[in-house]
Amino acid sequence: MKRIYTLCFALMLALAGMAQPGRGMVLPRQQPQPQQTIDPELQKLLVAESAITNLYVEDVDTKKVVEQAILGMLEELDPHSTYLTPEENDRSSETLTGSFEGIGVQFNMVEDTLFIVQPIPDGPSEKVGILAGDRIVTVNDTAIAGVKMSQESIMKRLRGPKGTKVDLGIDRRGVKDLIHFTVTRDKIPVNTVDAAFMILPGTGYIRISSFGATTVQEFEDKLKELKGKGARSLILDLQGNGGGLLMAAVGIANEFLGRDQMVVYTEGKRSPRSGYMSDGHGNFRDGQVLVLIDEYSASASEIVSGALQDWDRATIVGRRSFGKGLVQRPIEFHDGSLIRLTVAKYYTPVGRCIQKPYGKDVDYGEDILDRLHHGELTNPDSIHFPDSLKYSTIIRHRTVYGGGGIMPDIFVPIDTTRTTQYYREVTAKNLVLQCSMQYAERNRRMLQRRYRSFEDFNREFEVGQDLLKIFRSKADDAGIKFDQEQYDKSLPIFKTQLKATVARMIWGMNAYYQVILDLDETVQRAVEYMKTGQ
Repeated sequence: MKRIYTLCFALMLALAGMAQPGRGMVLPRQQPQPQQTIDPELQKLLVAESAITNLYVEDVDTKKVVEQAILGMLEELDPHSTYLTPEENDRSSETLTGSFEGIGVQFNMVEDTLFIVQPIPDGPSEKVGILAGDRIVTVNDTAIAGVKMSQESIMKRLRGPKGTKVDLGIDRRGVKDLIHFTVTRDKIPVNTVDAAFMILPGTGYIRISSFGATTVQEFEDKLKELKGKGARSLILDLQGNGGGLLMAAVGIANEFLGRDQMVVYTEGKRSPRSGYMSDGHGNFRDGQVLVLIDEYSASASEIVSGALQDWDRATIVGRRSFGKGLVQRPIEFHDGSLIRLTVAKYYTPVGRCIQKPYGKDVDYGEDILDRLHHGELTNPDSIHFPDSLKYSTIIRHRTVYGGGGIMPDIFVPIDTTRTTQYYREVTAKNLVLQCSMQYAERNRRMLQRRYRSFEDFNREFEVGQDLLKIFRSKADDAGIKFDQEQYDKSLPIFKTQLKATVARMIWGMNAYYQVILDLDETVQRAVEYMKTGQ
């Protein structure tokens, strides 16, 4: 790399000489050096950049030119080799490293106002007395509500180094004037386990949203709690999980496997085969396991589900996963930007390549839509694999399939019968969340008095006309044309969503999932399988 930079510097000096009127291309006098070779195409790129910088008729944003050149090169490769600016790199690192520094709240933007859904337990905002339902109106005397400020700009004001202070102006229902809190920023954990609870007697449920630095520890903590409540079987929900850190995936698979069992291996043209083995110290090596996946489960999710399927350790339920099996190596630049360059592919223990096809003849971005049009997401009979893609599992010698993604053992089709145009328009405007927030804010104390626990709420609460009236009013105000037939058809979904989001406002994310999963056909199929064994 040093040799390349040296040559680049020499080329820039030469071109600088060219830029001076009346002079030819003259290289500076140098001591004789051993002859060095460089790829002629790379030399062409370096000369082109230097020529543009030094000779172009107008001023040039060199940074932009270089970034566009990098993007152009990556476009010729695969769909997952990417370039990240320093800002994008910082944001992506937060989920993977498991923390960021800020005030510690979960929030949603509702009508240009930051609405606090829940303070992070024991976080800096909760410690000073900020509550769910509060609205942040000012940050250090700068108005952020009702001023069309972007969410990114708001986040920049709220986040900052650990130990720094920020003054928040809070609008709280029932209090006439703004309340001011001084919050000392701290390191805030980014949790990747969304929910963990007993879904059936003897069966626990854990949902992992992504694979980051803290995922394995989070999983182990939740698993310990569930085993203490009698969990002998487990439903591991990886639906919609787009992946993350390889070693987090290896760590989660390790929880279920014995000693020296292959989890995944990688191999590329210039990357020799490298495998990752289990150590036999997992916390759930016995007991029935179901892993739930869908068409958005990718990368690390596919490593886990593929390993457990190949070793006959779990039954996979859902739909074929995304098929992201390319290994990226980060190459960081001096300014904090980086390239994630594909260097190898992921393979399951029996040798199935996780990556689905890509290339100029493949419309990679439309793959999920193509699956829907071809019937794969709704009808298992539409799925056909050639014999060349058949593999056998290691223990029971069951047939599994390669060709990209992980094909489930139990197929669960998408249910397209309950959604309507009215439902889609309501969802697009996020009206269910807005209504639930408004209802929970107005009735928080009443709900907490009436229902001593979430279990009481879940058992007894029903969405009544008072909440539905707010919902209908919001939809009318948003300009959504009312259709009685469509409304009635989607009403069961609306009621469940409204109840779930009210539960989230009062009792948190675990409560939300215990309600909303009534709408999840894959979870319900897994529950049925746990009950009946078929």
